[in-house]
Amino acid sequence: MKVNISIVVIACNEADRIGHLLEHADFADEVIVVDSGSTDDTVALCEAAGARVIHRDWKGYADQKHFAMQQAKGQWVLNLDADEFVPEELAVEIQKALASAPVETKGFSMPRLSYYLGRWIRHGGWYPDRKIRLVRKGAGKWIGDGLHEQLMVDGLVETLSVPLRHLVYRNISDHVTTANRFSDVYVKSRGSAGTLFLLSGIPHTLGKFLECYLWKRGFLDGWPGLIIAMISSGYIFLKHAKAWEAAQNFADAPPSSGH
Repeated sequence: MKVNISIVVIACNEADRIGHLLEHADFADEVIVVDSGSTDDTVALCEAAGARVIHRDWKGYADQKHFAMQQAKGQWVLNLDADEFVPEELAVEIQKALASAPVETKGFSMPRLSYYLGRWIRHGGWYPDRKIRLVRKGAGKWIGDGLHEQLMVDGLVETLSVPLRHLVYRNISDHVTTANRFSDVYVKSRGSAGTLFLLSGIPHTLGKFLECYLWKRGFLDGWPGLIIAMISSGYIFLKHAKAWEAAQNFADAPPSSGH
């Protein structure tokens, strides 16, 4: 039985990455892109590929993604990020699963495999990184705080086995910039903290490195695995340091005397 599938995605200045998503979207009946003000060629690329582009000012990750999902006409909605794409093997698995899905099945989860610094990352906590992304129309809602938005499904969620592909960061600078931005979001949601919280960041930082690099075998991913572990642990310390900073009363300018 033919099942209608909609792909929905939010975007802003993703011209260098969204092409992979568009090239691998032939299995879907429609592609909807909710753009929040791109100044590059994102809109033109999407429209040239046959996607329906809707402009909407930025309202936050969860709100924007839920709006995009509501625009879909298909019986099933596949929620993607602009830096993700569906390989042919996953497209086939999705079509087969939906054709035989019982009425009580409302969603599907799938593993996600990320590409970073020239290789697919399979360790360090980055894989299988299972996500719920495929939902029956009207059975899901996006919720979240800006750090960890997630798709909540009202009903049974089954699993798929072929991984979604993720072009996670453009380069190390993008990785570091993202970690810095997320640490700001964390402090905004958490609030300030005292010196004890700053000191507790030291063992937490070390623990995160050991978790990523040794326990979750990030060393098997070569140099990218080491870089991931270092930046991940640095992000933990940034959260502690920025929360401590927010509790201080530092002047915007130094005192007139250096003494």
